[in-house]
Amino acid sequence: MGNIDLGVVEKHFHADRELGAMVQNHAKQAAVLVLLSGEAHARQLPADARVLLTHRSPSLRSHSGQISFPGGRVDSTDLNEVDCALREAWEETGLDRMSVIPLALLPQTYIRATKYPVRPVLGFAAQETAVGVIDYAETDDVFHAKLAHLIDPEQRFRVSYGSWVGDAFFYEGYVIWGFTALVLSALIQHAGWEQPWQRERIYPLAQVLARSKNNESSGY
Repeated sequence: MGNIDLGVVEKHFHADRELGAMVQNHAKQAAVLVLLSGEAHARQLPADARVLLTHRSPSLRSHSGQISFPGGRVDSTDLNEVDCALREAWEETGLDRMSVIPLALLPQTYIRATKYPVRPVLGFAAQETAVGVIDYAETDDVFHAKLAHLIDPEQRFRVSYGSWVGDAFFYEGYVIWGFTALVLSALIQHAGWEQPWQRERIYPLAQVLARSKNNESSGY
């Protein structure tokens, strides 16, 4: 499924050195599962390549209405961050953790909204696994998003909120932005899948969210 240069990907995650430093020795930790599926030995992006995403319930206090990777806080019962990401994915989507091959730990990223760092766990499943909504109070949509759709230059843009500007994607009525878009952008670029797109196409975050089916108020 392409060559993901994890060393180069890292520079996308700690562009803000001050926030990066806050990750160290933080009492609270979280992990998310970035699950790719598709033909394992294809030299180029396979037609069936997908990534597992969820839509968080608009009634949640944190990250409500956002498109995200399955994941959550590391519990004392978790063996490590990989165990946490797999457990959370099972709890949120019913994913069979035995179908997942953990590939790598991506750099931790400090999330402003929650004020603690999140570790993306990159995983692979040779076949698209059966998933669905388990608890509508937490997650009201679960889907394997087509990577070809996310790579399409017409689906890519950036959003602004005050002085902040970040990558974003359109996906079947949803807007993917923030941490999830950051991870997807880094993977797409450094796997060699990226196509030229208009980075100067920037929209106010509140504007695009209002027109989406995310059901988010303002985003931040």
